[in-house]
Amino acid sequence: MFQPALSAQLRRIERVAGGELFVRSRSGVEPTPLGDFVLSAARRVLGEMNALTAGTRAAAPHPALRLGCILLVLVDRLFGHLEEELPGYEIDITIEHSATTLTRMLAAEHYDAILFGEVADHEVPLPDGVAARTLMPKEPACVRLPASHPLAGQEQIALADLADETWTTLTDDGDGGPEAVTDACRQAGFIPKLRYRIADRRMRWELIAAGRAVSLCQTTSPYVEGTVLRPLAGDPLTGRIRFAWNRAAVSEQRAAQLYRAAARASSAASPTTPSTSPGGKSAQNYTRSSTERHTEDDPQGRFHRDARDAPPPAEGEAGAR
Repeated sequence: MFQPALSAQLRRIERVAGGELFVRSRSGVEPTPLGDFVLSAARRVLGEMNALTAGTRAAAPHPALRLGCILLVLVDRLFGHLEEELPGYEIDITIEHSATTLTRMLAAEHYDAILFGEVADHEVPLPDGVAARTLMPKEPACVRLPASHPLAGQEQIALADLADETWTTLTDDGDGGPEAVTDACRQAGFIPKLRYRIADRRMRWELIAAGRAVSLCQTTSPYVEGTVLRPLAGDPLTGRIRFAWNRAAVSEQRAAQLYRAAARASSAASPTTPSTSPGGKSAQNYTRSSTERHTEDDPQGRFHRDARDAPPPAEGEAGAR
């Protein structure tokens, strides 16, 4: 909010309150005694409103489940699998650009559950009262290149061979990605030229197809005309996909259903049009096999995969939602 609008709103509140709420001093802006009282009362009112919102949602026969996600590839396929796992339930899905925003909104009870990524050794801190499970424990990063790139015909590419490239990456989304990319490139002997930081996925793809940049991406990324996906030799950079939920809002049974839907969406996220190098297996075939093994070995989404994970629910366990 701009300063004039903020000042006008404060004057309106002061007229309702019956006096001045803040005064300016040499140390800044300080509340008056009336201001202290209004702030204290407002905090109580906000707390009661949060409790009222949570109570009415819990008492509703089929409250909408609110799911927050960062822009993961699996989100494109998630909707249908959620409808299969939770028929008749209303599910609101919101895409955020930051895992930090997701966890803050989860703590504030604006979301019931979130899907997010972590890259390399980065761990996204979770608020109290939240349980989490790892959806995909290890997904190697691959590189998206212009189809006309001299290295596009190779079956896999050494990261060091990309030292002279211009890179595009997502804006910082709180998952440790930009830092991990820089660290991996340094270990390969160079500092990447991160010239384009773009949140829009399709804009990044168009930039790559035009030959202006390369990018690391998820191995389950879809086929994009004018580009190819290639595995990186030795898997120098890996990530994880995690699912977290508010225990007070989502039962263990419902969490397991959400987890299964996300696992199936992850398996289905492999592209339908392979990008095959001459004489070699496609990057998509290489990547899809690891995703399918994850779901085939764990069809109910019950594996305990990470030391931070909540244990899977017991058979037949039911919850309030």
